[in-house]
Amino acid sequence: MFKSGFIGIIGRPNVGKSTLLNSIIGEKIAIVTPKPQTTRNRITGIKNLEEGQFVFLDTPGIHKASTPLNQYMVGAATAAFRNVDLFLLLVEANTGVHQQDPFIIKSLQDVRLPVILVINKIDLVKKHTLLPIIDQFRQLFPFHEIIPISALTGDGVQIIIGEIWKLLPEGPRYFPEDMVTDCSERFIAAEIIREKITFLTHQEVPYATAVVVDIFRENGERSLIYIQATINCEKNSQKGILIGKKGAMLKEIGTQARKEMERFFAVRIYLELFVRVRRDWTRNERMLREFGYTNKP
Repeated sequence: MFKSGFIGIIGRPNVGKSTLLNSIIGEKIAIVTPKPQTTRNRITGIKNLEEGQFVFLDTPGIHKASTPLNQYMVGAATAAFRNVDLFLLLVEANTGVHQQDPFIIKSLQDVRLPVILVINKIDLVKKHTLLPIIDQFRQLFPFHEIIPISALTGDGVQIIIGEIWKLLPEGPRYFPEDMVTDCSERFIAAEIIREKITFLTHQEVPYATAVVVDIFRENGERSLIYIQATINCEKNSQKGILIGKKGAMLKEIGTQARKEMERFFAVRIYLELFVRVRRDWTRNERMLREFGYTNKP
């Protein structure tokens, strides 16, 4: 018997959804930063076993959104409600029941699918504090199972795999067995650049940037990929920060991104970066669509 199915990873921003996905898959396919709302798109991660295939959907953090960009992100997360066989709801051990958690749990009330509560970051708390937290969450929703884990260290991740296996139906192999994500190479390159921007810049700059890969050209004879990308921001002041004094910041973003891309693609990368101001793009529906942020078919 071969089992397969789709698993939605949901939760508020910055609870470790992308870290968990990378830990399960065993490869970094989703960018991870300490800053909330890093994930903007739904990322597919594929766990291949001899007897089954798990397709995980890492979603943006669910929160009360105000801007069109944030509304897109929440829409990308809640769209997963329609396309999965079960959910992993991530919360944090070090915060207990966060004020945003009941808002997300309420959105699951009408979902007739198993929900596994995953209490992440147990490496940050003492074990005796977990039981009261588990009891608090039990009173909020009839979770199929509650599993404490550390996505960072991998502690408890195999327990999640075992519980998912029990719940998944018999089904086909949806993707080739050597495939770990269905994200395009252009998308992955753009996300790696955006991750480095998020690590290296501060305040509003990471949230006001969108990366577009203009050229992605492979040269098989030279084992080289040429990538040209544009970093779009909202203000001239942000452009100045992204370029830095004598181009130092842009050079550092490019160097770190290139090294990570070379690890991921396993070839040499030639990367060119440009910065362009697109005023208030996070609030402009047309530009959001241009940068790939749309939930409409």
